[in-house]
Amino acid sequence: MNLRKLGSSGIDVSEISLGSWLTYSGGVERDRAKACVEAAFDAGINFIDTANVYGRGASETLLGEVLSGHDRSSYVLATKVYFPMSDTDRGLSAEQIHKQIDASLRRLQTDHVDLYQCHRYDSHTPLEETMAALTEVVRAGKARHIGFSEWPAEKIGESLALPGVERWVSSQPQYSMLWRAPEAEVIPLCEREGISQIVWSPLAQGVLTGKYRPGQPPPPDSRAASDSMGGFIGGLVEPRVLEAVQRLPPIAEAAGLTMVQLALAWVLRQQNVASAIVGASRPEQVHANASASGVTLSADTLAAIDEALGDVVVR
Repeated sequence: MNLRKLGSSGIDVSEISLGSWLTYSGGVERDRAKACVEAAFDAGINFIDTANVYGRGASETLLGEVLSGHDRSSYVLATKVYFPMSDTDRGLSAEQIHKQIDASLRRLQTDHVDLYQCHRYDSHTPLEETMAALTEVVRAGKARHIGFSEWPAEKIGESLALPGVERWVSSQPQYSMLWRAPEAEVIPLCEREGISQIVWSPLAQGVLTGKYRPGQPPPPDSRAASDSMGGFIGGLVEPRVLEAVQRLPPIAEAAGLTMVQLALAWVLRQQNVASAIVGASRPEQVHANASASGVTLSADTLAAIDEALGDVVVR
């Protein structure tokens, strides 16, 4: 497993990281979820990403139990704050940031996270208040560094201009062969400012594995077939997208790669990407994902991918 620097933090994170969005918040039964976390350690994955809202604390609670059996210095732990935890608890006010970090730490059974991330931008809270509260969290030792997810470039720039506050080390956008929107503004800005991308959905929720076929029902054990995990995949399983993805397997085969390796290596070709966050519902998926670390795609392979996907790519 190759490691990359996480922005200006000095922390080394594995190129492949373990996510817990739909899986360990209730989509995957407990013993299997724990087995996936252990498989991540076996595969050399040291970076684990979660959020308070995943299962309203369920994901953090499970990770806290599993990770308590590992030395705290052996993994890099990230969580997030913003989305509703109750009818009254949401957003990035100072009160919420301080309340939610304490609750997350209790569930995670640790005294600090390595990365505390704003899950979205909060237009109802002054940016100065949010940044001051995050700075207090870091200076209290509850988080080593801060990051954001899916913030508009304009707000990233405004936050970087504030004096006396902690600086971001990471950005967590959706990014994949099919979804390239961060390349327009966010990645160039972050490159200039020493902020790394830790990207979510690099396999487009499994669509880039090729397992979803046009005109066919999804495999019974897949995310799209799951009531608890399939609610966000709709636009990715449109026939024209699936037809384009079916042009990728010959490209992967010609490069001597699996579809998973092809998709993850495509994301990691971007030097501003420190890690690709991938969920897994079975331990063997963890190892399959980890095998993409260190894979380099040729210029011919990259050109063939662009030609195969054509106009289904969101830029």
